[in-house]
Amino acid sequence: MSSLRLRPIIWYVVLAYALAWLVALPLWLGGRGLGDPLFTVYALVMMLTPTVAAVLVTRFAEKPANRPGGPGIARSLGLWPLKPVGPFIAFLAAGLLLPILLVLGGLLLGAAVGLYPADFAQLTALRSIMAQQAPQAAAQLNALPAWLLVVGQLFNVLIGSFINLVPALGEEIGWRGWLVSRLEPLGRTATVLISGVIWGLWHAPLILLGYNYPGVPGWLGLAAMVGFTVSFGAVLAWLRLASNSVWPAALAHGALNAAAGLFLVFAATTDLDMLVVAPLGWTGWILPIVLAGLLLWKLPRRNTHTA
Repeated sequence: MSSLRLRPIIWYVVLAYALAWLVALPLWLGGRGLGDPLFTVYALVMMLTPTVAAVLVTRFAEKPANRPGGPGIARSLGLWPLKPVGPFIAFLAAGLLLPILLVLGGLLLGAAVGLYPADFAQLTALRSIMAQQAPQAAAQLNALPAWLLVVGQLFNVLIGSFINLVPALGEEIGWRGWLVSRLEPLGRTATVLISGVIWGLWHAPLILLGYNYPGVPGWLGLAAMVGFTVSFGAVLAWLRLASNSVWPAALAHGALNAAAGLFLVFAATTDLDMLVVAPLGWTGWILPIVLAGLLLWKLPRRNTHTA
């Protein structure tokens, strides 16, 4: 097992954070914040900054491609090889399905304890949103059975998971492809906690503007984001370590982003507490932590990356 190299990790975190703030700076200086018409562009570019930081540190601080017998940058970041094919496909399937099931499970848990105002029978919030978006078709939408609306939304989630794979890969090459493998000498618990906290705090340029947790004090929104990233980051870390590849974690990240809006599909109202409701709220963190704990506990030890 290789020893921890702290200097490249520090360089990586500094670069990832600095680049994220640099990309988001126009949102702060322009005075429009989340209302900036180019917000989506800034957010997508920001998602690339962990990969840029990972490539720079790998190339200039670790230099695996220049060392005789070194793994090369692609292999070092978990992008290659895509084999053995059977297990690789199985991990991709797990990456696609696990986040969706965990989000749905979190919503059921929240509803069971009375913290998520669910309406599984009528889908009141979803019908209200759809009617606002297409008022001319409100009558037709209200006539559709609930099961058909749910199937349509789940289909959108599956399609969105693959669409989201590209921007999600921009983060995952950095967080799981690079950072998790470099932290592994500390042990899995420390790896999950440290990488999750770093991932969560990286979101500060947007969270402090009110993104994901509107109407919540910035510090509290950022703390909640860290809870979210530690819990779901544990599942992504397992996918990375068990598959020895970044691709399943990237697909899982894309699926998580696609499934994050399911809380509106089954809600009775759009007036929801995002600090509580899954997946961003604490009721959504329980199942990922439990599942990842079981999976990581059963995962055999392996030789870690040698930089």
